[in-house]
Amino acid sequence: MTSGDLRKKFIEFFKDKGHAVVPSSSLVPDDPSVLLTTAGMQQFKKYFTGELDFKKEYPGKVGAVSVQKCFRTSDIDEVGDETHLTFFEMLGNFSFGGYFKEDAIRWAHEFITKALGLKIDYVSVFEGDAEVPADEESEKIWKSLGVETIKRMGTDDNFWGPTGNEGPCGPTTEIYVNGVEVWNLVFNEYYSKNGKLESLKTKGVDTGMGLERLTTVVQKKKNIFETDLFSPLTEAAEPELSERLKRILADHVRAVSFLIADGVRPSNKEAGYILRRLMRRMIVHGKGLEKLFSKVVEIYGSNYPELNEQVILSEFGKENEKFQKTLKSGLRELDKLSAVEAEAAFKLYESYGLPFEVIKELGGDKALNLSRAEFDREFAKHQARSRAGAEKKFGGHGLLLDTGELKAVDERELKIVTRLHTATHLMQAALREVLGPEVKQNGSDITAERTRFDFFFPRKLTDEEKKKVEDLVNEKIKEDLPVSFVEMPIDEAKKTGALYFFKAKYSDKVKVYYIGTDLNSAWSREFCGGPHVSHTAEVGHFKIMKEESAAAGIRRLRATVE
Repeated sequence: MTSGDLRKKFIEFFKDKGHAVVPSSSLVPDDPSVLLTTAGMQQFKKYFTGELDFKKEYPGKVGAVSVQKCFRTSDIDEVGDETHLTFFEMLGNFSFGGYFKEDAIRWAHEFITKALGLKIDYVSVFEGDAEVPADEESEKIWKSLGVETIKRMGTDDNFWGPTGNEGPCGPTTEIYVNGVEVWNLVFNEYYSKNGKLESLKTKGVDTGMGLERLTTVVQKKKNIFETDLFSPLTEAAEPELSERLKRILADHVRAVSFLIADGVRPSNKEAGYILRRLMRRMIVHGKGLEKLFSKVVEIYGSNYPELNEQVILSEFGKENEKFQKTLKSGLRELDKLSAVEAEAAFKLYESYGLPFEVIKELGGDKALNLSRAEFDREFAKHQARSRAGAEKKFGGHGLLLDTGELKAVDERELKIVTRLHTATHLMQAALREVLGPEVKQNGSDITAERTRFDFFFPRKLTDEEKKKVEDLVNEKIKEDLPVSFVEMPIDEAKKTGALYFFKAKYSDKVKVYYIGTDLNSAWSREFCGGPHVSHTAEVGHFKIMKEESAAAGIRRLRATVE
């Protein structure tokens, strides 16, 4: 059975059980407490908390099923052995009050033993602790299904969550096949915030099964790299490379491809920093890497159409060209060192762009005492110094502008984000004109590189719709409409028909920015604190870069101005 067969079989199994099939959300989540999407439940978090109503959005469905793109940064240093990965796919079924332990366990047992024909070695359940009682209910259900070996385990093994700083969590039951843990069923009974647990009004189910690990078991392979998900990649790598380096390249080429496809670009912060580290590690160790990227698109393209080989190769090529300018000098400096301590390692990174992984690997015996923790401490010191310098120059937190939505560190960036901010207002008005009034904002984030706008809409936009939105925004820019604001009591402001973000908390008096000759006839009206350009012609040419799913029922647009 191929990995593709497993994906399809899992989706069809739960679709037949009354689940809505929900596509994977982006690797870049809308949850600010998480850098990258780490689990299948992340896009469903608001259904668990009650912020969104699953039954209303998916009437008649008992839950959701998905194959989610996931990324875990904690395993980067371990990649190269037989088990660790950065990017992986998570098969999952979810319930938000539709069903609980009985159905979740029964269906998991049916899928493993009947749909896949596998034998369960044993299962584990939560043994309980001072706060949460033992999960005796799950134990009874497993016994009723004929599973004989049931192990009680503690919090570290059988209590999961939350993703990020807060969120749903609860006891788990895990399924082991051929000595491998293949499936984790989480019963979200609690909500964790600041380390405190509260009972959830609506109990839910959140399950996760790594496709790579399941494929290893089903295909009876020794490790994940022998499966059809990885063997084409390791076989395409240069034959003289060690097995460890082939595995690193196979993992990183998948991760880099999917990060780029989801709009991440190499930089020195956040997700862009992760991408840059992976790219540069590949560049140091690999040759003929283009064929590996082609293989990724070949393996995954039919399931993930956002994988654009031309875009991926272009972005990788730009980073390669940039890194090559300093790589040789950096390696020469590394050779000169008799010992590589954290401070020296960070200087190599700061001056020549050598990531920790590359310094550690190429430093050999000289870098034996170099640890990730010490390197990260040097990195943190550098960031603190940079912030202090920026505060001295600009005040506050080192940002000339930081509204939570807009971020700029200097006058140049301030001008760009101001143009992008006005473009975002124009884009929302255009989306509502093209798609209808059901379009409502779910969040936005504006940097000097782009605007990111999340909105409620049930499906993917067509190319024609995206072009209409883009053309309409550029038409309004060419009209050079005035941009103004009035300040008024919030109740009065709502009567003007101005759009406002339903999650935001507003004061009694608000500013309403409008684009047009007056408030009544304006093409766009929104509650907003600014800043904006004074006339739309200042925005420049507007271009949509990417449209994707941000979560169930939520679309995400990234756009820029030129």
